[in-house]
Amino acid sequence: MLQPNTVYLNGQFISNDRASISPDDRGFYFADGIYEVVKFYKNNPFCFDEHITRLGNNLREVKIGFNHLDKLADVCRALININQLTAQYAGVYIQITRGVAPRTHRFPSETVKPTIYARAFSMPPYLKEMKEGVLVISREDIRWLKCNVKSIGLLANTLLFEDVAAEGAFECLFIRNGFVTEASHSNIMAVKENTVYTHPDSNLVLPGITKAAVINICRKNKIPVIEEPIAASAIYDFDEWFVTGTGSEITPVIQINGRSIGKGKPGSITRILQSEFFKITYESLANDFSLSF
Repeated sequence: MLQPNTVYLNGQFISNDRASISPDDRGFYFADGIYEVVKFYKNNPFCFDEHITRLGNNLREVKIGFNHLDKLADVCRALININQLTAQYAGVYIQITRGVAPRTHRFPSETVKPTIYARAFSMPPYLKEMKEGVLVISREDIRWLKCNVKSIGLLANTLLFEDVAAEGAFECLFIRNGFVTEASHSNIMAVKENTVYTHPDSNLVLPGITKAAVINICRKNKIPVIEEPIAASAIYDFDEWFVTGTGSEITPVIQINGRSIGKGKPGSITRILQSEFFKITYESLANDFSLSF
């Protein structure tokens, strides 16, 4: 009988402690794989189709052949149910690598099957951070030039995030060629004179699912959005900053590199966007905790 701590691996639901992947998997050798994380709000997935569409786009970008994306919804729901997470805020991590093959830089033959792995886990909101705001540092963006691909090769991100941990911050804002791109595991947006600014989708940033949802919220609420790179030299000219992401949701930034943003507290536009986002995601949870500000 399947119990909590069950994962999905290559067509089977199996206890996590029994799951194993070959050391010849190209994900292990080369970080040759793609991943996604979907959040479930009490058994309701947020933007599931958009996540799967991005996953499919990324697989095509790196030429991994996987033709069963339509099966992943059932896999994710099964993991939520088996792991008894239907009444919680939970996430499902999905990873697809090119598969097991002898170590060579050239792609293996088409007969090699991708390795499919997924797991479910508790994913509560950063409630305190969303209410009070967070501290962020900035670093040079040292990642590769296909940041639009959600690759499992995250060594640069993790190295930079160590600086975040060392400084007691929440995120690391990336700067490339003098412009803000995104953050270590979030997109980042700014506000000036009631207009929202963010880097346009390109090879330098991940096309964020939550970021796209925020842009849609802005348009519905007649908040102007300008998608253009922000100069690092102009960071402190903006009234508000906030990060967006599956885990970050909409988290206000109140300080960057030790210097306060605006009045040093979450700004009014950020609050409006949070309120509208919570109507989509947390509206049914009003009795569980207060998300009013």
